[in-house]
Amino acid sequence: MAADLRIVIENCAIATVDANDTEYASGYVVLAGNRIESLGAGTAPEGLENVVRRIDASGHLVTPGLVNTHHHFYQWITRGLATDHNLFDWLVALYPVWARIDEPMVRAAAQGSLAVMARGGVTTAMDHHYVFPLGSGDLSGAIIGAARDMGVRFTLARGSMDRSEKDGGLPPDFAVETLDGALAATEETVRQHHDSSFDAMTQVAVAPCSPFSVSTELLRDGAQLARRLGVRLHTHGSETVEEEKFCHELFGMGPTDYFESTGWLGEDVWMAHCVHMNDSDIAAFARTRTGVAHCPSSNARLAAGIARVPDMLAAGVPVGLGVDGTASNESGELHTELRNALLINRLGPHREAALNARQALRLGTYGGAQVLGRAAETGSLEPGKLADLVLWKLDTVAHASIADPVTALVFGAAAPVTASFVDGRQIVENGRLLTADEDAIARSTRDEAQRLARIAAQG
Repeated sequence: MAADLRIVIENCAIATVDANDTEYASGYVVLAGNRIESLGAGTAPEGLENVVRRIDASGHLVTPGLVNTHHHFYQWITRGLATDHNLFDWLVALYPVWARIDEPMVRAAAQGSLAVMARGGVTTAMDHHYVFPLGSGDLSGAIIGAARDMGVRFTLARGSMDRSEKDGGLPPDFAVETLDGALAATEETVRQHHDSSFDAMTQVAVAPCSPFSVSTELLRDGAQLARRLGVRLHTHGSETVEEEKFCHELFGMGPTDYFESTGWLGEDVWMAHCVHMNDSDIAAFARTRTGVAHCPSSNARLAAGIARVPDMLAAGVPVGLGVDGTASNESGELHTELRNALLINRLGPHREAALNARQALRLGTYGGAQVLGRAAETGSLEPGKLADLVLWKLDTVAHASIADPVTALVFGAAAPVTASFVDGRQIVENGRLLTADEDAIARSTRDEAQRLARIAAQG
């Protein structure tokens, strides 16, 4: 939309998730091009020029778009497998299947993952892709192309693995890269696709997979590469007790100390899961402003444990929400993670004081933007920020009797998305994608899942 053209959204409740948690019981938002021009209580200012559309959002809550901070898109075509396994057993069961992926499979899986997130209110997505079997095609290009076509803002965490079965790792030998090959391919992906501008639609991070699937050299050199290129760093950390045991046995220290020794703590780093963190670990993350992608459903699915999110937030650790791969969170939806984050954390030692509805919404919006390094551009509704926002319908039987709209969104059933805007462009209307054919995506993901299963069965 041209910068001088305006969309006016009126008569809605608004949760800005700004620094003061400003909310309006009935207000307006004006979009000009790809930016939020103004917002406030009551009706929009008189005399606005070049208004191309007015939306009567009565019965809706408007929030910043949701920000997903951890995902593995390729797993969309391996959902429903190994459903009663812990992390390591799950990986052992699935790596031989994942090692057979190719470009058409990855493209279809990315489309499926993005479609479900986008129609559920995600405006900024990310994908941590680390499986690059020899001869599998341009997997990074396929993923980035799918996000571009869907119209979501996107970060590709270009992953890598160089520790295979022959080195004591879990992936098959042919499914990993060499140290030099992984670094070179990652650098090329950054140079080809990363956009550092304020309104960038595509960014790239350097993302070796995990302490137990990469060498110390890949971690250390990957951190140096990211900082030389000026991009962020992402990996899995402290996910399970088995990982902690692995780090102590192999490196003589726990995961956080190991990460710090390899240059992997800092305000340009975020890690997925961080379930098994002691007080000193949390203090180290807070001191260095290292971010966390909290994945409550996946942590529960794999019986990994309950992350200490209230303690992290109290210490000042940036925390966002993640879907995680859909082989460990089959729904693939981030808006349900608002509720799950709140409920699961209340099972921990803080009980009912662990998280409230507004803290959960902040995790899924501003917290995620912080973790991805984009809090200046998105994650809250403020003049000058990017026009990434969602209209949640809260006047149906599922929510209408809940007086507080934020409580309705977080505690209630998954709310329908009437409209979702990314960069000022509407990509969802009445729960359906405007940028892709959902039925065609369903067919292609089914077909590619079946093809992958056949290939994997042949060994």
